[in-house]
Amino acid sequence: MQRPAWLPDPFILTLIALIALASFWPVRGSAAQGATVLTNVAIALLFFLHGAKLSLAAVLQGLAQWRLQGFVLALGFVAFPLLGWAAQPLLVPLLGADLARGVLYLCVLPSTVQSAIALTSMARGNVPAAVCAAAVSSLVGVFATPALVLLLMGSAVQGLDFGQALARVALQLLLPFVAGQWARRWLGQWVQTHRGLLRHVDQSSIYLVIYTAFSKAVVDGLWHQLPAQRLALLLLCCLALLALVLWGCHRATLRLGFGPAERITALFAASQKSLATGVPIAQVLFAGGTMGALLLPLMVYHQVQLMACAALARRFQARPAVATDPGGIP
Repeated sequence: MQRPAWLPDPFILTLIALIALASFWPVRGSAAQGATVLTNVAIALLFFLHGAKLSLAAVLQGLAQWRLQGFVLALGFVAFPLLGWAAQPLLVPLLGADLARGVLYLCVLPSTVQSAIALTSMARGNVPAAVCAAAVSSLVGVFATPALVLLLMGSAVQGLDFGQALARVALQLLLPFVAGQWARRWLGQWVQTHRGLLRHVDQSSIYLVIYTAFSKAVVDGLWHQLPAQRLALLLLCCLALLALVLWGCHRATLRLGFGPAERITALFAASQKSLATGVPIAQVLFAGGTMGALLLPLMVYHQVQLMACAALARRFQARPAVATDPGGIP
């Protein structure tokens, strides 16, 4: 029996199940401390494997299309954060302070890797450029996202000053990533041929963070502070944010004179936000009690972006391919 297309993907369904589990059986006390240690180990392993996987030579080669790559980076790390920051006076009364900060947090994250590339390929965009854009965004995000969090959300970070926060990021994220880059000469081929392992580490680290974060949030009374209407408003806000970014990207790439294939690449690479990167960075920078509500907007946006962009990619794929319009985009 074929799985209905309207259902969320299994990854999102698992996250929803973990939130339900944490709501009824939250981890507490010494078990919570053990889960936090295990989570930090999983995150370090995740960034080590990402370092071993990423080829800097391929990234540098792809940077030859500097206008496209610069546009994706500018939209992801300048326009997106400014949009989230400017919307705070509107979002705080609608969603409350924690969810509004969560929307701002998702705005400072890098692009996804797998889904941005897969959607670009499905839509007949420029796949090599999408690979480079996703890799560069992920690499820049390791440095830029914590800096933007501290710049735009300093009061939400758990009592750390700028130096302390950067030290934690360097120790828990950058050091394993650099170690993975150093070990790439020995492990790079093995990681490339065992991509399923990296996917399982990705998902396992996210599962651990989500369960421990929501357990702490539930113990602190999360669901008493978040009425159902706020969750519905959050969904509408995520839909509006994605629609605005897609429309702005479409208009901007037209004005910049990008070709159809490059416009498709920019559309998917710049509008996607990475749950796989966002969850570990949140674990490093934010206190557990506030992290549950802070990650909700990212989880909602992640599902919205997958469903909406998959529908767009199928639409582009179904249009006739002609020499002047290889991506099928007007």
